[in-house]
Amino acid sequence: MARILIIDDEHNIRMMVGLALKSVGHTVTAASDGPEGIERFGNGTMWDLVLLDQRMPEMDGLEVLHELRAKDESARIIMITAFGTIDLAVDAMKAGAVDFLRKPFSTDTLRGAVEVVLRDINRTSSETEPLTVTFGLTTINGYGIESNPKESQKPGSDYTYHFVATSPAGVRQECTVKMPTYIIELVKAHTSREHFPGGDRFWQALCEEVLANYVWQNADFPPDNTICIDDLNMGLRRWIDSIVAA
Repeated sequence: MARILIIDDEHNIRMMVGLALKSVGHTVTAASDGPEGIERFGNGTMWDLVLLDQRMPEMDGLEVLHELRAKDESARIIMITAFGTIDLAVDAMKAGAVDFLRKPFSTDTLRGAVEVVLRDINRTSSETEPLTVTFGLTTINGYGIESNPKESQKPGSDYTYHFVATSPAGVRQECTVKMPTYIIELVKAHTSREHFPGGDRFWQALCEEVLANYVWQNADFPPDNTICIDDLNMGLRRWIDSIVAA
């Protein structure tokens, strides 16, 4: 069983998370804010996993995350928040988090996310591919996402990309993200360009972002394991702008 450090300023959350993890045999220690958490963390060698709240007084979770990773770059850290967005999740993963849990979550989701991380003791969250976070190296609400080698289909000018999503329980589902022609044209109009960094990988990464967003919002597979992008929303526009500007 694992040695787990919880850093969260809410007493009820510390109690609930602690009880849920102790009930399956883990050893749990809690800290009520960032400075206390950093002190308890020490050099990191005595912890198998850290559960870190994002929104705390004095130091927020991302600040604490950077401090912990500076002490031990191999530290496995799951960020927790009730206020985050997929953009924040990506920032946390780029900084070294291995998962990002959205409150409220069930005890089953919590335990599942913890077990996913603990199963892969060689997880290296600092590895990334060009363009964006590779979600297959991290998890969202305990769900992993990886590209499916099945060839993408482009009937006419529509794009269809395939991924494999894995739930915290280990259930694997092939998920498809469809991007109609008009979305492609909206992206081109938004950026005033015809060609994009990475070529086809840009469109694949955009679809991966959409799937990750769904899992972030719902902690579940999409209905019929398929998503059709029907709007170029603000979140996607920000993602596109960050990639084009990189």
